[in-house]
Amino acid sequence: MGMSLIALWWMVAMLDGSVAALAQLADQPTCRPRESRAGEIGCWIIVDDPVGTLPSEAVFWHLDTYPSQALAEAANAGGGTVVESLGKFWLFTIAGHNWRPTSGDHVADVGPLPVRPGVAYSAMYMEAIFTPGMTSSRHTHSGPEAWYTLAGETCLETPDGIMVGRAGGPPVIVPAGPPMHLTATGTIERRALVLILHDGSQPATTVTHAWTPKGLCQAAPQR
Repeated sequence: MGMSLIALWWMVAMLDGSVAALAQLADQPTCRPRESRAGEIGCWIIVDDPVGTLPSEAVFWHLDTYPSQALAEAANAGGGTVVESLGKFWLFTIAGHNWRPTSGDHVADVGPLPVRPGVAYSAMYMEAIFTPGMTSSRHTHSGPEAWYTLAGETCLETPDGIMVGRAGGPPVIVPAGPPMHLTATGTIERRALVLILHDGSQPATTVTHAWTPKGLCQAAPQR
């Protein structure tokens, strides 16, 4: 028996709805608010904290850990951000290279971060948990992005080539502007803390379709 016109119309409508939904999903930002989190896997925005204009000296992202949130808050002399992420309490601070808190375990300082004078910045902190093969949307940032990788491996392709971030390796720092596409490579789950130090008057992340990656991350050797 042939398909009725009503059934055919319903199938076309469902297909059009699925395509529209996929297109809408592709235009969403790479990371989403942690309040909307329904599972562990993904990229989740923890907080977006204004930090204002920054000094002309080189600035770094400092990462310090504490046994409790109360101790982290006590060590925050102002200008830092206390978060709970990936099983630890962290104090994140944007400051000069020699800055140190009065207590805590100093894990890393990531930088120098390429910032511009006179710009009022905001620090968007995220946690990213990706399984191998997961990718981000193609996007740009209005300020530098940096990762601190705790586990796994991530490859980032830009028009200038690729950068790879691994646990125990040097951090990845990307300046504002260029389009990028991220792929979780390697063989284990990627777990990383992420900073976008963005222009406070602009969105941190903008999805773009004006550039097509060459697939360099898929072709790169994996560990």
